[in-house]
Amino acid sequence: MARIDRVVTSGTFSLDGETFDVDNNVWIVGDDDEVVVIDAAHDEDAILHAVGHRRVVAIVCTHGHDDHIDAAPALALRTGAPMLLHPGDLTLWHMKHPDVEPDTHLADGQQISAGGVELTVLHTPGHSPGAVCLYAPALGVVFSGDTLFQGGPGATGRSFSDKPTILESIRTRLLTLPPDTVVHTGHGTDTTIGAEARSL
Repeated sequence: MARIDRVVTSGTFSLDGETFDVDNNVWIVGDDDEVVVIDAAHDEDAILHAVGHRRVVAIVCTHGHDDHIDAAPALALRTGAPMLLHPGDLTLWHMKHPDVEPDTHLADGQQISAGGVELTVLHTPGHSPGAVCLYAPALGVVFSGDTLFQGGPGATGRSFSDKPTILESIRTRLLTLPPDTVVHTGHGTDTTIGAEARSL
């Protein structure tokens, strides 16, 4: 039976010469046998504890900011799972992991499955060039990374980001989803597409 687990991990986010303390949502999606880990942030031990005995099919990075990928290589080493990232964010990835490459490049429309759950990759640039969201229509949820939050779009005040681009991504890729779709975000609390459509 399909299930979604959330692990909140704490660490830092660094870009443009500044560092901030952050809490990240790590999403684990699948069933009792196999899962996909979305955004391996900060603490591979906490993530592995939540995964338990289940097989990790893939470690999917919604984007290349260091707080979303810092634990990915260690988790990959311990689980044997491939790391997936959109090629638009390779520059950001290499700022954190200069000597490690993602195993696979994500592409718009790509399907990733674990435990009977189908996730569709939606390329949603703006917060970063290679930002993606992951839509699970059967579960009525979208994992938005840092593209969409309760209260509006993700931040665009730093390098590699662009506000008109993120607004266009949200308008054309996310607000077209059913209004009752639950948005599982990269930080903070859930929202819905309908609620954010009203606020935007």
